[in-house]
Amino acid sequence: MHRAIRHKVTTQEPGLYVSLAFPIAVVFLITFTLARFVSLVAPGLSITIADIHIHHFVWGISVLAISGYLALIFSGPRAKFLISLLYGLGLGLAFDEFAFWLKLTDDDIARWSYDGFFVVLGLIFLIISAKPGVKMLKKLWPF
Repeated sequence: MHRAIRHKVTTQEPGLYVSLAFPIAVVFLITFTLARFVSLVAPGLSITIADIHIHHFVWGISVLAISGYLALIFSGPRAKFLISLLYGLGLGLAFDEFAFWLKLTDDDIARWSYDGFFVVLGLIFLIISAKPGVKMLKKLWPF
């Protein structure tokens, strides 16, 4: 993937962002699924500061802000790839708590309907970006 991204960055060839969409989608789905799993299996496993529960979306928005800042500073191929992974992580954490954005309650019905929507949306995003992503993985896979 590094070689393909390097080529697209240095030659200004179109398709760089489609190439980066696949790693973003993969990391988003992994993060989203793990955050949901941990929240369901171990709900007491959370960060609380001064009796205030810090939800995933706080960390997700923070990671998104950091990745945006890093994207403004670094423009190399490796940096673009790593920042896309960081961006996918932030999206997964932020959208894990999407029901809170709209209702500000921890309602299971709202949570599952939004979770289902974003899992389906993430899968569609992954399928759309799969062909260029798999092509790059074939080039870069060390085996």
